[in-house]
Parts: sequence; structure tokens; C-alpha cells
Amino acid sequence: ALLGLESVFALFPWAYASLKTAGALYLMWLAYQTWCRARDAVTEAAPRPGRNFGAGFLVNLGNPKSMLFAAAVIIVVFPQGLAGSQIALIALNHLLLEVAFYGLLVALLGAPLARTRYLRLKPLFDRIAATLLGALGLRLLLER
Repeated sequence: ALLGLESVFALFPWAYASLKTAGALYLMWLAYQTWCRARDAVTEAAPRPGRNFGAGFLVNLGNPKSMLFAAAVIIVVFPQGLAGSQIALIALNHLLLEVAFYGLLVALLGAPLARTRYLRLKPLFDRIAATLLGALGLRLLLER
């Protein structure tokens, strides 16, 4: 997909600028939503570690926001003109890191004590995430 997009962007530079602007605005909208909802209560479900991992994995596979977020980050972080093998390696690395990270989160946050502490600190974590998302969106918007 990235190779195809690179070809489209080479033919139509305005398409790259449009996608970059849309990605930046999307990240900034996510930042705003995250900030505003930082204090929203989270309902606790009964712990089901195996099922939770599988459900989270399926949600991430089918969630266009996750894919759009990953694409926006890749556009900001990596330079244009990468070879197909480099793009494939980045995508594989991203997938492995996501599976490992979220697998670790399931294992760690599945414990009652960790869940309780996380929920208490949720507003702080959400505001930090919102700030980072907003900064990344602003950087993408302002970068030439």
C-alpha cells in the first residue's frame, strides 16, 4: 500500500499534502477527544486474559483508526523514498511491537492491583497521550 501511495504522491504532489494535512488534523482531533474524556469513568469487566488478548487483537485489526494512526506516524517519522523491502521491514516491526506491547499490557493490567492503580492514574495518562498526539499532529501540519 505504501509503495502505491508513493507512486500516487509522485504523480500528484497535492495528494500527499492533502493526506498529510488530513492526518495532522485527525491526530489533533484525537488529542482533543482524549483530553476532554480523560476523566470519564471506565467500567471494569471481569478479567479474561486469553479472551481479552484475542478481542483486543481483533479490534486492532479491524479498527481503521489504528491503521490511520500507524500510517500517520510512519509518514512523520520515516523519510520518503524507502525501498519496498524497507517498508515491509518497518510494517513487520510495527506489527511485532504492537503484538508484544499489547500482550504485555494484557498480562500486566490483568492483575487487580495494577488495574486499580491504572484506573486511578488514567486521567494523567490520557492527558500525556493527548499532549503527545497533539504535538505530533502539529509537527505534521507545520513541517514542509
